[in-house]
This record gives sequence, C-alpha cells and structure tokens, in this order.
Amino acid sequence: MAAIPERDGAGPQRQSRPAESNRVATHQTSADGGRSVLTVLMVLTLLSGLIDAVCYLGLGRVFTANMTGNVVVLGFAAAGAPGFSVAATLTSLGVFLVGAVMGGRLTVHMTSRGRMLALAIALEAVFVAAAATVACTAATVATGWGRYTTITLLAFAMGIRNAVIRRLSIPDMTTTVLTMTLTGLASDSPLAGGNNQRAGRRATSALAMLAGAVIGAVLFLHRGPGLPLAIAAGVAAATAIVARTSGAVRGYLDRKRG
Repeated sequence: MAAIPERDGAGPQRQSRPAESNRVATHQTSADGGRSVLTVLMVLTLLSGLIDAVCYLGLGRVFTANMTGNVVVLGFAAAGAPGFSVAATLTSLGVFLVGAVMGGRLTVHMTSRGRMLALAIALEAVFVAAAATVACTAATVATGWGRYTTITLLAFAMGIRNAVIRRLSIPDMTTTVLTMTLTGLASDSPLAGGNNQRAGRRATSALAMLAGAVIGAVLFLHRGPGLPLAIAAGVAAATAIVARTSGAVRGYLDRKRG
C-alpha cells in the first residue's frame, strides 16, 4: 500500500515530460518557420534591387519599387534637371498606388497570411514576366509605349507586394526600403548602447538589395532589360511556389495573424 502514493506522485512528473517536449517542438517549429519567412523576404529584397536597377538605368531614371526615391526623382524632374521625366515618375507613383489598393483589398479579404503572401508573389511573377516580354519585343523601353507599359506593369506588381508585406509586419523586412533598417542597425548597435538583436537580419537585408542592384545593373549593361526582368520573374515564380507549399512559412505567418 505504501507504494501507491509513490506511483501517484510519479505520474504527474511523467505526464509533464510530453508537455515539455511539445513546447520544445513548437518553439523549434516556430523558429524554422521564422527563418523560412525571412528567406522568402530576403529573396524579394534582392529582386527589388534587381528590378529598380533595370528601371533606373533602362527606363529613364525612374523607380518602380522604391517610392521614396521616386518622390525625390519627381522633384528633380519638376525642377527641369536633364534626364528625368515628370510623366514617367508620376506614372510609376500613380500605378504603384493603384497596386497598393489592390494589395490592401487582398489583405482584407484573405484570412490566411501565408496564402496572401504566396498570391502577392505569384502576381508579381506574372506582371514582371509581362514586363520582360515587353522589354524583349519593344524596339526600346527608354521611350514611348515600351517605357510606359514596362513602368506600369512593374509598379503595379510592386504596389501589391508592398501592401501585403506591410500587412505581415515582419520587423526590418519591408523588402523595398532600407532607411529605417540601416537606422536600426546603427542606433541599436553597441556603439549606441544597444544590443542590436536583429543586426544580422538588417545587414543581410541591405546586402541583399545591394546584390540585386549589382546583378540587375550588370545584366542590363551587358544584355539589356529583357533578361534581368525574365530572371526576376522566374525567381519570383519559384519563391511563390515555396511560399505556397511550405508548411513552415504558412504555419508561421498564420500563427502570427492579427
């Protein structure tokens, strides 16, 4: 009879072990999902640098992903600086906003954030592929219908993507703007009295955009605008498939819903 209380006392201890294992497994799954999401967003950041390199160098000094740059460029154009176009810059800004409206509607009507991201990237792949087709078939994308069609397709895709990325609210991962990312890298550094827990993410994001810009510029200068845009479309399509099929990505984003 004396052994019965001992077995009863050991029972909860044995029962706590599976619960603890489940917590560890859940934490590991969340960490894996977080890394998978960051990888997807880093790829998108690289594509932003690639696409904007082609746009600035090939479409007449205009951006389609970085709207902060476009506002500055618009100021240059309005002042009459040579090589800048008010019409092209306003086209990019206006179409980007239309795309952002569509992206905003997606975020309102879709409950799964994982599917939301996958759809936004898939749409980006479609529109960038269309822009690549125009770049390959038009006589030039520096002027005329080729220029404005390419700007429209790319700016619309970037507007959708930015609206969805904003909804996901992943810290330091806007995929198109680095100002606050670089500010955080410096202001949270040990030199400023911080611990900079996301230093790796911030630095990698900046390097990804830089790498994309270098790749886009090299490809444009040696092969023209069609090839880098086609590569961007292919990478975006592959990334959309990963985002759609990866249980880690969907699980992490849908757990973070709110």
